[in-house]
Amino acid sequence: MASSRKPPSGSRRLAPSARRIAVGLSGGVDSVVLLHQLKQHHPVAAIHVHHGLSPNADAWAQFCATLCKRLDVPLTIKKVKVTRKGKGLEAAARDARYQALLGTAFDVIALAHNLDDQAETVLMNLLRGAGARGASGMAERGRRGGKTLWRPLLDAPRSSIEAYARRHKLDWIEDESNADESLTRNFIRRSIGPLLAKRFPRWKESLARAARHISRRDLGKEDLLRKFLHAKGLAAPSEAKLLEMLKQLSSGGSRIKLKHDGATLRVYRGKVLLDCEASCGFSAQEWKGEPRLKLPALGGELRFRRARGKGIAIEHQPLSVRLRSGGERLQPDPRRPRRTLKNLFQEAGVPPWERERLPLLFSGNDLVWVPGLGIDARFQAPAGGQGLVPEWRPGGV
Repeated sequence: MASSRKPPSGSRRLAPSARRIAVGLSGGVDSVVLLHQLKQHHPVAAIHVHHGLSPNADAWAQFCATLCKRLDVPLTIKKVKVTRKGKGLEAAARDARYQALLGTAFDVIALAHNLDDQAETVLMNLLRGAGARGASGMAERGRRGGKTLWRPLLDAPRSSIEAYARRHKLDWIEDESNADESLTRNFIRRSIGPLLAKRFPRWKESLARAARHISRRDLGKEDLLRKFLHAKGLAAPSEAKLLEMLKQLSSGGSRIKLKHDGATLRVYRGKVLLDCEASCGFSAQEWKGEPRLKLPALGGELRFRRARGKGIAIEHQPLSVRLRSGGERLQPDPRRPRRTLKNLFQEAGVPPWERERLPLLFSGNDLVWVPGLGIDARFQAPAGGQGLVPEWRPGGV
């Protein structure tokens, strides 16, 4: 931040003609510097959130009004009531602040979080036992409540921001609560941070860099999940719901069932799969020789074609379609022993919830064919003989 001519990181990547930008202006040094720099490159406005928590709150609002008048920047002052509702004061004030900022008509809200804030946030989240989402810290850009949240100073250390303010003779206010070490962030900033700096002088940069790596990985997962849902013909979720879906699916386990757009997402062996949850109203039925047997209760149809030297030997008709009841065994390879369907399904990687809704072909009480596993050796057509090749088409496609 050596020169007023140089914009904050990323500020030139916005299209100011197409977006209305407002700076969240608290009056502290970070937001004052952000407003001062953005004003030189973009038509901006400012929003000051009046929490009313400090006896100096009115004076801070007046400071912001005077600053914006001098810079010729439109200012909106939003008064909010902080309701704790079981939350700590920091969290409650933050929620009220975001609600106020997101309730304005601006497309982009520029926030003055810096590198020190990022490192402190990551450290707090890790100490609280947060997962990858917490360890990824704050994003330079993100979506919330239909707005773009933009943090141009996220790579700038607080020391350089203060140096810029002094160099340009900018005034700012100091929030007296910053000295209150009963607040976790202040405790880390004033007590833990200096101790870490003695052994790890660049601990802030290191944590911020780790957060970027984790964030990029999570963004890659978000893109994959979006593409997966699109490929399955499902509606795109909101940004908030997408993050919550990713969080739940990342926890793993076949017991995860995530509802979205009339479908259910499950996880099996590290992969996200779609569980269409067919109805439970299926009952056994006979196959009467038709080339296509629709099974709407199972979400698909069976198709049959005749072939020579493969498939089910013709003489083993009639066939019936049933669901798995437990204990069935199959011998797809005559050179290997007969095995339970459970073992064969596990070997083939068929998720547990899909196994219970696969249509199995029987001849009398004998299991003949299982989708994805094959035909039992006793019922396979001989070389040169007529056979019937079944195929299970989920969705009937």
